[in-house]
Amino acid sequence: MTAPSATARATLAALLLAGPALAGLAGVTLPATLSAWAAPAWAADSARYVEGMGDVPVMPGLAPAEEAPLVFDKPAGRIAQSVMAGAMDRNAVLSFYNQTMPQLGWSRAPQRAGGSASFLREGEELRLEFVEPAPTTDVRAATQKATRKAAATVVRFSLIPR
Repeated sequence: MTAPSATARATLAALLLAGPALAGLAGVTLPATLSAWAAPAWAADSARYVEGMGDVPVMPGLAPAEEAPLVFDKPAGRIAQSVMAGAMDRNAVLSFYNQTMPQLGWSRAPQRAGGSASFLREGEELRLEFVEPAPTTDVRAATQKATRKAAATVVRFSLIPR
């Protein structure tokens, strides 16, 4: 049996997250015993995905560190790159993606240099690389720099054909 396509997985994830709203239960409060089973703690924020990468979820606490991702569609496969930042430990980021990505059909590749991580699926490789924030020069950039300084971790997500 083959794994479902990325589009099918993203659609299923969206339906699972939107299920209560579609069933007309959006305003219904579940008892504590049921709400613990309803979804993992991160599910409320997991409706966000890394832009340009389909079903790669954004870890709660990470936010885009650039205005727009870089995305190319080629006959050999898509190439996408997006940078996210947040005030959290690298190990927390790695732990989140090590637990989450296999549930979406990705398998963990051998450890990369510098504590980065790679995941493989259907002819694609997803790399998570920890990078230093880029230097800034103008007033707007200085404001962003202050924000980035508060953000302890910057992660570059790169999706490439394999």
